Amino acid sequence: MYDIILQVPVLEMPWEDFIILFITALAGGAFGAAIGALPAFIFTGFVVFLGEGINILQTELAGAAPGVSAGELGAGITGVIGFGPITGPHIAFAGGVAASAYAGKKYPEMEPEDWDYHFGKNILYAFGTKPDILAVGAIFGALGMLIARFGSALAVAGGTPVTDFVAVGVVLTAFIARGVFGYPIVGGASGSNLLDMSPFEREEPHVSADGGEVPAEHQGRLATEPWLPHQYKWSGVTAIGIVGGILGGFIYLKTGSIFLGYAISAMSLLFLNLGVEKIPVTHHITLIGAVGAVVVLPSAGPVAALLAAGAFGAVSGLLGELTQRLFYAHSGTHVDPPAMAIVISMVVIAVLSIVGVLPNAGYL
Repeated sequence: MYDIILQVPVLEMPWEDFIILFITALAGGAFGAAIGALPAFIFTGFVVFLGEGINILQTELAGAAPGVSAGELGAGITGVIGFGPITGPHIAFAGGVAASAYAGKKYPEMEPEDWDYHFGKNILYAFGTKPDILAVGAIFGALGMLIARFGSALAVAGGTPVTDFVAVGVVLTAFIARGVFGYPIVGGASGSNLLDMSPFEREEPHVSADGGEVPAEHQGRLATEPWLPHQYKWSGVTAIGIVGGILGGFIYLKTGSIFLGYAISAMSLLFLNLGVEKIPVTHHITLIGAVGAVVVLPSAGPVAALLAAGAFGAVSGLLGELTQRLFYAHSGTHVDPPAMAIVISMVVIAVLSIVGVLPNAGYL
């Protein structure tokens, strides 16, 4: 009973530490709203890159420099900051996504003239210092933290980590934002089915479901809005999946870091944010590619591990495309296909590890 009073149930964290984490998550979510969801995620990439680089350096120094022990140089930069309450995607990115969803309904006049999708999907937009939008970001940032923390703690308490709960936080907060702000959870298909992207290829405009006048918020909007206009065809997604997976796997083989490739992929989105056309989005590919190398290396060696990384990367890329067609393209807000791909991939990997098909569950 005394421990329950002193610690947060399930999390087994002192209340003071939890309050600090909660307040910082509020600020992190507001930060994501202020600078925009995609810029916030790019910061995730830079911070994780720094953290993984220091982790690699300290690993090398630990055996070469007397008096330097593992963890002393930069303890926790990846976990405490990169995936923590400041730039964690379940907090800062989630806050930015929710802010865009809110602004899409409340402030449609803020939409840039060159934006063809619903404004609620504009994750590039920085909302600056508008208090109500920052408050939305703060609330959803804290919600993302709670989802990830309690989900992970419950999985650990059950003895079986089942997926990446940071990614779960990204996905669930986005769906919750749709419901809270009055968007369809999935939306209706304008083509023959939810997977049909041909209305986009024909540049068909959004029409009213009842044949009446199109509401102001949908005027000028395309009927079907694929997540990435330059990255939605199955063949291209497969190709970049193989390439990115191999690169993520190679980085792991040479550095021991599962997340360094992910960080490089996230940083590359700076160019996409700056308007460079056709930059592919690959962080879900390089991450799961690295996991493929992790699970195959112990039993099959580096060549097989590299080939497995390409296969895992391709599967993750295709899962991202499948989920964007189901859950992104037909509603008015951003639900993150890479996060959905990571959640599904890691569930499958965890299950295969539990039943003994795979020797481990990667970073879980």
